[in-house]
Order: sequence, then structure tokens, then C-alpha cells
Amino acid sequence: MPAVKNVLIVGSGLAGAGAAVHLASAGVAVDLVEIEPQVTALGSGITLQGNALRELDRLGVWERASERGYSFDVTGIRAPDPYGTVLFEVPDAKTGGPDYPAAMGMSRPELARILHDRAREVGVKIRYGMTFTELRQDDPEVAVTFSDESAGRYDLVIGADGIRSSTRRALGIDLETKSVGMGIWRSFGPRPAGVTRTDLYYGGPSYIAGYCPTSEDSLYAYIVEDAQDRSTLTPEQQLAVMRDLSQAYHGPWDEIRETLTDPSRVHYTWFETHVLAPPWNRGRVVLIGDAAHTCPPTIAQGGAQALEDAAVLTELLITHDAVDQDLWDEFHARRVGRAKTVVDASNQLAAWQLAREQGDIPGLMRTITMLVSRPA
Repeated sequence: MPAVKNVLIVGSGLAGAGAAVHLASAGVAVDLVEIEPQVTALGSGITLQGNALRELDRLGVWERASERGYSFDVTGIRAPDPYGTVLFEVPDAKTGGPDYPAAMGMSRPELARILHDRAREVGVKIRYGMTFTELRQDDPEVAVTFSDESAGRYDLVIGADGIRSSTRRALGIDLETKSVGMGIWRSFGPRPAGVTRTDLYYGGPSYIAGYCPTSEDSLYAYIVEDAQDRSTLTPEQQLAVMRDLSQAYHGPWDEIRETLTDPSRVHYTWFETHVLAPPWNRGRVVLIGDAAHTCPPTIAQGGAQALEDAAVLTELLITHDAVDQDLWDEFHARRVGRAKTVVDASNQLAAWQLAREQGDIPGLMRTITMLVSRPA
């Protein structure tokens, strides 16, 4: 018998939607509240490594996701020269095992829709445009007041509400989120026929220029620069900056640049990072995903780690008889060190790039590959 009968999840991103599906599939009553008015996802595209694909399969959405995403097993490294010369190709490790491709690109909103559809199929009650205004721990339950003035009582509350988590603030947790020192331009557009994998260009006026196919018809492209205050730019000015930065990169970038015409498809954010020291719970309220740990996308593990948080937490809630210290000790033992190792490695790779240092990139990637190839 599960340790919980009813659960509130705050935030419907990968961590929140994943936890909702796992719990509801096991017969737990799940309310999922999302402050946004509809299914949404920040950004344009996401790269999912094999261990993330393995988790999508456990959630029952792998077939749907694979039909709408774009899978590949090799990453190309290109030169910032007039031809976009391919310097070498790197076979990507199949961290999810032989049954899955090494990586898959996908539209973030499309992935969100798939997960929300799955959540509804298994009985999750999703309320959009809704959040909580008060959490009050009243052992053995949490009393919750919502923004529409309704109320509920839950055996557990899961805060999966992102990097600037309201749940974290409500718990009085002071966690410093730091800029890594890099900013990233992202755009979403049509996929040129020659783009069949992620290619990375190192050097030139920016740290990285890259792209990833997200479906048969689409891709997202990105350019990484020094973190700057770009908040005063109009959408048209943002588009102009990204187009200007892209001028140094060629090969498929010449085709991609011609499609950079819609300001609404260009976004700029900083790379930020934090790791919450354990415990990630305060009584019967627990933080997962970006609310607990976040890192720059330098090794493309953020989404995978959020899905792993959801899988491990819900496995313990389903197989344990009580929400007790033994459950929390096992959760932290399985998640904190693994997530911190990924965050530290992502930050180290960013630091090497900022310093224009080679660093032991093969050794670092080997360590992470070995770690995430083992199920969480």
C-alpha cells in the first residue's frame, strides 16, 4: 500500500508531470496545479539524453515522444570557418541502454503536451492558472489554501515549480541561484535537410553555436555568449543580435540564418545554477527538479535529472508504508549526490569554456556517462 493516498504537486514541468503520472498510475489521488493558464514550456527545444528517454518509457509516453521528436546517435564538431568544416564526429553514449537512441531533440511545448495528456489519462486532476497561497503542515497532513480561495488537505506536497520556486520560498529556504557567466540565444524554426543531429561550433565571437533537430520539420538553434543585460532590447533588436552573432558560423548555419525572421521565436536567458543541500524536504513538503538543483545545459542533463527525481521519489512513496525518515534518507541517498555531480560537471565545463581552457573534457564526460547510464 502506498505511503500516501493523496498528493498535491505544484508545477507541471518535467519533474511535476512525471511525478503526477507515476503516482496516479499507482492509484494515488493527484492534484496538479500550474500557475500558467495553459500547457506551456519556456524555451524552444530540448535535448534529451538516453537516460531521459528511459524515463519517458517508464511514464508510458516513449512511443508518442519518439514519433514527434528527432533521434540521433552522433554529435558533430564543426569549425567556425567560412565552410563550417566538420572537424570530427563523436558517437554519443546510449545512457538509456541499447533499446533507446543516444539522444533526441524535441519541442519543449510538444513534450509538455504529451506529458499532460498522459497525466489526464491516468486520472491526474490538473488546474491551470492556479497556485497555492498558504501551506500549513498539520501532521500527518499539509493544509493548503489556493489562489482561488479553495482549500485542500494532502498527505504530501511536491514542489516542482522551477528555478525560482514559490514552494521553496514558502518553506523559508534561502537558496542562492548564481549566474554561471554565460547567456544563451535560442531560436526555433524549420529544419534544413542537412541537419540530422546536433552540431557544435566552438570558438569564433561566441563560446558555442549549435543546433539540434526537434522533428522532421523543425530544429532549435542556439548561440552562447557572455552573460549580458539584454532586457532593454525590443524583440526586433533581439532578433537582429542573434542574426548578427550567427554571421560567424557557416555550413547549415547559412540556411538557419535565413529562417531567423520572426522575433517571437528568439529568446535570451542566462545560464544559472544552484544545488540545495539536503534535506530537500521540510516535513511533508519536498522539492524536486529545478526547485532543488539546476545547471547550465552544457551536458544536456537538466531534463533527465528532473525526470529521475520524479521517478525515484514516487517509487519510494509507492513501495514504502509511511512517509518517514527512512523514506527521506533513501531518497536523498539516491538523488542528492547524483544530481550534484551532474551540476558540478555542467558548471566545470562552462568554466573551462569561459576561460578558453581545454580541460579534461573526455574524462569529465566519461564520468557523467558512467553515472547516468546506471538507473537512478
